[in-house]
Amino acid sequence: MRSVIVLSLLLLNINQVISAPKGVTASLKAKWSMTPFLLETEFIGEDGNEKFWQFVDTVKELTVYKHGSVRSYYNLIIKKAGQFLTDLQVNLLKFALALRSYSPTVHASQQIAKDEPPPEACPAFVSIHGQHSCSTKDIKKLLKAAAGPKPYLYKNDHTYPGVNKTDVPVVILYAEIGTKKFTSFHKVLSEKVEKGTLTYVLRHFVANPKPQKMLLSGYGVELAIKSTEYKAVDDTEVKSKTVINVEDDDNDEVQGFFFGTLKSHPELQEHLVELRKHLLESTNDMAPLKVWEMQLSFQAASRIMSAPKFDALKLLRDLSQNFPSKASLTRVAVKQEMRKEIEENQKHLSETIGVHPGDCELFINGLHIDLDIHNPFILDILKSEAKVLEGLHNLGIKGEHQDKLLRLPVNAVDDSYALDIRHPAIMWINDIENDLMYRSWPTGVQELLRATFPGVIRQIRRNFFNLVLFLDPLQEESGELVKLAELFHKHKIPLIGFVFVVNTKDEIDGFSDAGVGFYRLLNYIADEYDLPQALMSVVSLYSKVDVGETLSADTITAYLKRKFPKANSERILGVESEYDDKRKDGALFYKKSGLGALPLALFNGVPLSPYEMDPEELETVILQRIMDTTTAFQRAVFMGQLSEGSDVVDYLMEQANVVPRMNPLILSSDRKYLDLTATPDWEDTYMFSYVDTRDKTAVIAKRMKYFEDGMTPVTLWVVGDFQKVSGRKLLLSALKHLKASPGVRVGVIDNPSEKPYDDNTVLYKAIWASLLTQKNKAAAEFVHKLLKEESSQLLQQGTKMKDLLMQGMDMDAFEKKFNTLEVDFIRTQQLFCQDVLKLNPGQCAVISNGRILGPFEEQEEFTVEDFHLLEKITLSGSAEKVKARVKQMGMKPKASDLVMKVDALLTAAPKGEVRRDVHFIKDTHSVLNLSPRENEVFYDVVAIVDPLTREAQKISSLLTLQVLSQVVNVRLQVFMNCRAKLSEMPLKSFYRFVLEPDVIFLANDTVSPGPVARFMELPETPLLTLNMITPESWMVQAVRSPYDLDNIHLQEVNRVVAAEFELEHLLLEGHCFDLSTGQPPRGLQFTLGMSRDPLMYDTIVMANLGYFQLKANPGAWILRLRKGRSEEIYQILHDGTDSPADAGDVIVVLNSFHSKIIKVRVQKKADKLGEDLLSEASESKGIWESIAVWSTFEKTGGGSKKDDREKKKDDVLNIFSVASGHLYERFLIMMLSVLRHTQTPVKFWFLKNYLSPSFKDTISHMVESYDFQCELVQYKWPRWLHQQTEKQRIIWGYKILFLDVLFPLAVDKIIFVDADQIVRADLKELRDLDLEGAPYGYTPFCDSRREMEGYRFWKTGYWASHLGHRKYHIALYVVDLKKFRKIAAGDRLRGQYQALSQDPNSLSNLDQDLPNNMIHQVAIKSLPQEWLWCETWCDDTSKTTAKTIDLCNNPMTKEPKLVAAARIVPEWVEYDREIKEL
Repeated sequence: MRSVIVLSLLLLNINQVISAPKGVTASLKAKWSMTPFLLETEFIGEDGNEKFWQFVDTVKELTVYKHGSVRSYYNLIIKKAGQFLTDLQVNLLKFALALRSYSPTVHASQQIAKDEPPPEACPAFVSIHGQHSCSTKDIKKLLKAAAGPKPYLYKNDHTYPGVNKTDVPVVILYAEIGTKKFTSFHKVLSEKVEKGTLTYVLRHFVANPKPQKMLLSGYGVELAIKSTEYKAVDDTEVKSKTVINVEDDDNDEVQGFFFGTLKSHPELQEHLVELRKHLLESTNDMAPLKVWEMQLSFQAASRIMSAPKFDALKLLRDLSQNFPSKASLTRVAVKQEMRKEIEENQKHLSETIGVHPGDCELFINGLHIDLDIHNPFILDILKSEAKVLEGLHNLGIKGEHQDKLLRLPVNAVDDSYALDIRHPAIMWINDIENDLMYRSWPTGVQELLRATFPGVIRQIRRNFFNLVLFLDPLQEESGELVKLAELFHKHKIPLIGFVFVVNTKDEIDGFSDAGVGFYRLLNYIADEYDLPQALMSVVSLYSKVDVGETLSADTITAYLKRKFPKANSERILGVESEYDDKRKDGALFYKKSGLGALPLALFNGVPLSPYEMDPEELETVILQRIMDTTTAFQRAVFMGQLSEGSDVVDYLMEQANVVPRMNPLILSSDRKYLDLTATPDWEDTYMFSYVDTRDKTAVIAKRMKYFEDGMTPVTLWVVGDFQKVSGRKLLLSALKHLKASPGVRVGVIDNPSEKPYDDNTVLYKAIWASLLTQKNKAAAEFVHKLLKEESSQLLQQGTKMKDLLMQGMDMDAFEKKFNTLEVDFIRTQQLFCQDVLKLNPGQCAVISNGRILGPFEEQEEFTVEDFHLLEKITLSGSAEKVKARVKQMGMKPKASDLVMKVDALLTAAPKGEVRRDVHFIKDTHSVLNLSPRENEVFYDVVAIVDPLTREAQKISSLLTLQVLSQVVNVRLQVFMNCRAKLSEMPLKSFYRFVLEPDVIFLANDTVSPGPVARFMELPETPLLTLNMITPESWMVQAVRSPYDLDNIHLQEVNRVVAAEFELEHLLLEGHCFDLSTGQPPRGLQFTLGMSRDPLMYDTIVMANLGYFQLKANPGAWILRLRKGRSEEIYQILHDGTDSPADAGDVIVVLNSFHSKIIKVRVQKKADKLGEDLLSEASESKGIWESIAVWSTFEKTGGGSKKDDREKKKDDVLNIFSVASGHLYERFLIMMLSVLRHTQTPVKFWFLKNYLSPSFKDTISHMVESYDFQCELVQYKWPRWLHQQTEKQRIIWGYKILFLDVLFPLAVDKIIFVDADQIVRADLKELRDLDLEGAPYGYTPFCDSRREMEGYRFWKTGYWASHLGHRKYHIALYVVDLKKFRKIAAGDRLRGQYQALSQDPNSLSNLDQDLPNNMIHQVAIKSLPQEWLWCETWCDDTSKTTAKTIDLCNNPMTKEPKLVAAARIVPEWVEYDREIKEL
């Protein structure tokens, strides 16, 4: 009771006026219509095509339930999806639906459908090779007529699983799943797929999308506190009708009063609101901090660590996101032990993972999360980790074992494997280490580190570079390659070896077989003279062969007679030749190596591609390889891996990528794995055909019997039809390998060619019976005997199985088992082969630790050597390490099974970056620990934060219980990584991160409009500016807000300031390079469009990183070179896009909120090699609708004027200006002053990024009233260019950094006029001024007003010495864009900006300091002084001749701009009134 009395007394002291709550809200809509939740379950499709189609079958006609409440329909969808997902995945699905994460995927399909286009009034339709129909009845007819090219299918199209034949028509169904119309189409099409008559592809299509837009999440909103040194606020009254439903923020403690608790006194509600406001205002005075108060970071940490565990995270969020109103922090005491512990942990973190005090990092299961990239899409990380975590959990691996297995380094798949070249069959022509001709070369490997000119091949007496040529002497190309090898030898380049592949028959005559004759002749010359001499002779022998002919036996005989008349040709070439040594070795080595078609070359063991084998290319290829390898050797020498005593060839051949044999099937980087993580709890064979692939696999694994001996890291399953020779051969090879290798066990799966009966499965039943009843060794020997061809012949001739049994076997047990085995288990295996392995009956395959190899072709052999290679590759992945871990866990009985299952799980997981082991030395006072729920899958999350940083604002939102912990189970550690000394206020902004863990419903069961950023209880005195902090590839713009979002002053507002934004574009970014020069093709232009509208957006390639950006939205886009010079000179070659390499157009699919970055390579056309893109004066007409140009305002008055304008097309004044906030937009009276003083047509260009919605409305009226043109341009600040965080500095950056890419190429000259300038002369005069070769002209600062001398910073210090006798130039400027682009001024300015901007103290006036700093690299033409008069710097007498007047800030008087305008420029008031009336 006492507390209520005290409270009432307090409330009496407060003014009784109760006002409406004030605050700021911001929301962000997608540009496209809302997509149905049912279609956004695309989430399921990512887990496999099979699951997706099972789900589609389950929800066939679900939309009939739509008529109930939205919430019950949503719950029904979740329930249906839950049949195919685990509990954790269901939570992730809800999170994905809350994020609307798959909406772009659905909308992309919608766009593709629109491009077809859909037939009129059609709820669903099929497209069959370009023909459309709304009815299932027409399908038969259209299939018959289907001709022409197949439609292009995208990566994420849903293809109905079935017999995938390539020669059948493709039917694309555009429909909305869950509707009746979809069901009728689906039934017809799926039946036809089963029969194998077509390929069926589904794309989402909603015939009548809902008109409303959906609100997005995954972005941040910041209210930054502005400096009010110069009063730059508009004084116009705002008329607002917007009313927003405001919910309280949950930070409910203010100066010790817990308002959450006090809510229980409803009778005091009104007074409580006032008390809270009063307390907030008294804490929010935001007084400047004293130097001794600058240990705020530790004080914040201390406050957080002393709060109860579950409130601590909320407090972290509150302190970081509302810091400017938390002055009371300065009164918090910091314990000594906390400070000491933080410092110890910081020292440890700095040494182990390179994290320094004040850094903020987030790790999930040891993976480092880059918050700038992953911000809303932390979902992707959670999803990919879920698979591994659930897998390990299902396999019974928990706690620390889970951590250790997760952090095992799994070797990524190598791209290039090398063959071991230490083989006696190679005939080496030279040996650099031992031949005399190289004796003058130095031998030390350290020589590699000596500096040389680029491109010089170092001459060191070591066998660094080894070229081995596999040749068939009779092939036409062999002669060219031998000549090239001899050339290399002459120039002393690499070590050269040959393997000649010739006939291997024993009795053979060299007079009739040219290959054998060639080999014997070569040996003869090498014996008589030496190998280099033999090589020269071979070259001269090939020179006798005509072009297009091959080497013949007659040519060889003739050559021998002519060159060596005394030699006995019978003794050399005949059947009994003495020079036949090792003839078969080459062919055997070639066969064993598994290499492809001849001729072939290996460089240091790595095979060259057929393209590289072209004799014209080979020379360049080898030189390039030598350069690349030299770098690798230099690194090895520097790191001490290669020392003076090392044998270089041995060092090369001991690398991880060296294999004893090449088999593309085993070495391919595209690998498929079985999911072995399920645990089946049933034994019924009849159930088998009904369960999903995971369960089928689990049953097979559980029942499998092995030929094994102890714990093994590699498990092989051999699949085949053992009634056939191919199956028996395969198993025999596996058993031979098993004998030689103790680390392998072998299981057998039958895939019979026909339905299994007792009599056609005899062999397999015998194998199975011996596995069930015999000891390991006896079983293996018996099966070995059974598989030999003679045994199967005996069985076919009627020999009984018992007659084939061997000594040492338990014959009774075997016979009993053999005679009682049912064939049911073979049927389950056959089903497994068909449904899971996707094999046809009778096909063979091998599975190694869950990795599927196969199906093998009919004649394909998989030999003992292949099994050896497979074991090596499996072990080098992670099997060896997993085995060691499992051993430590002490899991004896099922150890090999566990190794197999864990290895399959870890190697199938996508290879990301290395997982870090982040731990702390002590965690009592500085680490917040939250434990996970027991016996559930949990994520290990470690956050390292300084509570008062911009990163902490974001991390705290993710960590607060509302997001991560609601979606998944986490073990959380948060370390307070405080900075000891701060030199200024650490945070000058309020912040909200918009993210919800689940879809929110209102009390009446309708969906809430979506997530909104809410700022309530803000201090009312400061001036705030609102910034949207969105993911890199989003382009957003304000679409509705009556208030000035640049200057929010809550004292002058009587309700909530609501700002609505729209995601206008998703960016497509790319890097473009010219293939022949490796340089970016500066000035190249791309266009982006759809097939029905090919030119929608366009852009230019920058020289910085070859960067370009195009605006787009979800859909399939076509990227082309722009018509005109770009298309005449260049052609697109290949790209990292969604279309095949040989396609003429480049297709790019945008179907997610993620950034899409493509790499495009272009090449000059053969007849245009000497041409330069930027040299040509004329550009084709109709250039650029704009880079971003928004041509809605392209309105001109009257027809006749338009024709005149066509004649004077070039005579246009292009004026560029930037305005942000209502005040500066009001100053665009500048436009009127420009128009009043010129007769020339004017076109204004404004930067769209920061214009307010109200200004965009005004300007369209002005265009009509005053007859001028206007375009809005926009460009997203590229991610690689140093980002500015303050809005004002970002705007300054746009004024100077992107001049070359903001405007269409047709614009030759642009004049920049500040928004607060008044023009009194004709700007045509300035446009036509001769810039004397400079790319731009600026006006210098005035010197005439003497009393301001002390403020002229450019007269002292750095600027005085840098500029020398030149002046410091400002504001108004004119740019010759042609010259500007030609000398790459934009690229130079960006380069210099990148270097200087890393230092926060440089470029304090970015838009002026940068060009003045670059004055020596990019010249400035000084414009006459009268082009810029400003009262602050120029005296009153010069005002009469002024051509423009600028309202510069006055550092002495700090006079507000509106007051100054009316005082200095008499005509200003008149202009202002005129525009207001408009």
